[in-house]
Amino acid sequence: MIAIIKYNGGNVNSVQNAVRRLNADSIITDDFNIIRNANKVIFPGVGEASSTMENLKEKGLDLLIPSLTQPVLGICLGMQLMCGGNEEGNTRGMGIFDISVKRFPAEDIVPHMGWNTVSKLKSDLFSGIEENSDVYFVHSYYCEPSEFTTSVCDYILPFSASLQKDNFYAMQFHPEKSGTVGSRLLENFLKL
Repeated sequence: MIAIIKYNGGNVNSVQNAVRRLNADSIITDDFNIIRNANKVIFPGVGEASSTMENLKEKGLDLLIPSLTQPVLGICLGMQLMCGGNEEGNTRGMGIFDISVKRFPAEDIVPHMGWNTVSKLKSDLFSGIEENSDVYFVHSYYCEPSEFTTSVCDYILPFSASLQKDNFYAMQFHPEKSGTVGSRLLENFLKL
């Protein structure tokens, strides 16, 4: 069973639909026992960092998520909240990835929205995916490349398109909106 974390961040239903297309069972939940006992956990998100982090704290999910030992996948805002500090609302994240989330510097071309290329692929999640594949982004904040970076995208400047540390995986882009490449990424995650 795949647990998709329920909170005030958007996009949970489209993530569940993408998982369903891969013939996998999932549940959208904020129940501690279900999340802790799930085979895999997906932490998606579309929204604003500070209010979303407050919602996670109210439910205790900010402490549960970093304690999980099964494969966990953060998507977009989910990835950003798995990091340390975030310039959006001066938010303190969960610190799974000890890096900061910054706002893109160019106001006139933010958010970064649409298809863009990922390169320097370095994770099992990218098995069977070609270098310089296109995936779908919607974001105004980014993480600089770091020791946790497993792919890079260039928009205004190079940034981490995906991250990994131990059992925690994260993507700034939306695999559920990234066509066959995104579907393969989710399939690879489900096979971990």
